[in-house]
This record gives sequence, C-alpha cells and structure tokens, in this order.
Amino acid sequence: MLEALSDIVREAGRIAAARSTGAFGRWEKSPGNPVCEIDLEIDAFLRKELNALDPAAGWLSEESADVSDRIERSRVWVVDPIDGTRDYIRGRTGWCVAVALVEDRTPVLGVLAAPARGEHWTAEKGKGAFRNGERLRVSGRTELAGARIVADGLGGSELDLVLAPKPNSIALRIAVVAAGEADLVATAKWGYEWDVAAAALIAAEAGATVTGGLGQPFAFNTPDARAFGVLVATPAIHSAIADRMRDRALAHV
Repeated sequence: MLEALSDIVREAGRIAAARSTGAFGRWEKSPGNPVCEIDLEIDAFLRKELNALDPAAGWLSEESADVSDRIERSRVWVVDPIDGTRDYIRGRTGWCVAVALVEDRTPVLGVLAAPARGEHWTAEKGKGAFRNGERLRVSGRTELAGARIVADGLGGSELDLVLAPKPNSIALRIAVVAAGEADLVATAKWGYEWDVAAAALIAAEAGATVTGGLGQPFAFNTPDARAFGVLVATPAIHSAIADRMRDRALAHV
C-alpha cells in the first residue's frame, strides 16, 4: 500500500506545484491562518483517491468537515493537503502535501510530497524512512549545546544552539531532523494531528525520538484531533530539550 499511497501523494504534489504559478483565490480562515482554493482542490483529489485505496479507513483533514465516525474506525487517513500554505501562496518552497495512514492511533504509513524542493519522503512503520529513495538516519548529535534547531531565531535559553533553515511547513521541519540536516525541532503550542502525523512516523523511522511538547507520546485519531507541541530530536538530546522547554510548555497547555 505504501507504493500506491506514494504515487497518489506525488500526483497531489504535482497538481499543487502546477497550479502555484497561476491565479487562485486565497483568504484567511482565521487571523493569521491562510487558506487558498488549491488547498481545497488537493483535499478533494486526495479524498477521492485515498477512499478508493482503503474504503474502510476514516477521514481527518485540515480542509474537510470532521466526520465523527472516524473515531469508531481502526484506520484513518490523516491529511494536510498543503502544509505550509503561507509559503505556497508566496511562491516559496517550504510547503508539502502530507498524508498518514493511522491504525489504532499510531501512524503506519507516512508520505510527504515537497515538489518545490525536489523532495519526496516516505515511511512505513518498522521498515524505515526514505527521501527520494535514500534511507534516512538522524544525526549522531549527543550534546544539546551547539545542536542545530529548526527555528526563526534564537533567544534566552536557546543562545547555545545553532539555527537551521526553517520551512513554513511543520511537517518539513520535522523531516529535516529525520534527514540529519538539523538535530531538533521544538514547539510549545497547540496544533493539530494533520500537522505532524506523517512526519512523526518519518522521523521515528529515521531514529529520532518523537513526542509532544511535554515529552508525552503522540496519540492520533483523538476526538478533537488536537496535539500539544512537538519535540523531535536525536535520542541523546531529547530529554535535555524537553527539560529546558518544560516551563514554557506548561504555560501554554
């Protein structure tokens, strides 16, 4: 099934990339939360194709009304048609199509298509993670000081870290840790399952330690589909960044 899923997500990325240079409608769902008509087009394409691939799976997508019966199903598609819409709208490269198949609350397949970056990421639980067909492995970083963090800037307790480039897509930020091009990504705010499901599997299969913002395990296909924070890091530094982030995270729970 991973090969079929990979083909579908790749085609979704191709369609989105082709449409990115033309005129399309855009608006804000809420202040600072942009969406465009291509988000909706890709959502409809994916829903049709993924429902055909696994008709028994439920559906959870950023751009679809939630269907309550997904909770009762053992499998669910978790979809972000365009993660990083702000970069997509601005003609930047930091966006991707993100799809995970979650089974019993755990991602078992994950694919990211990032055609503007020339990248295609895949993972299957227990079988490793790949970018453009090459197996991924996290860096061997063992010390938090000097670690490369995917962030906009550094301040306060982060001054001993090193900035790594930050795409708008949170899924891609997690993926670059999986590729060993950064050592950690950390957020301490509420998000949604579709932001992280596919990338969390990719990072875990590449050897990263993957948790929420308080070091808690992720659970997917929950009733409100929300997820608090992201801590993805090489195993040797994960507990140190979790300890450092704890007070900040607790202030936002």
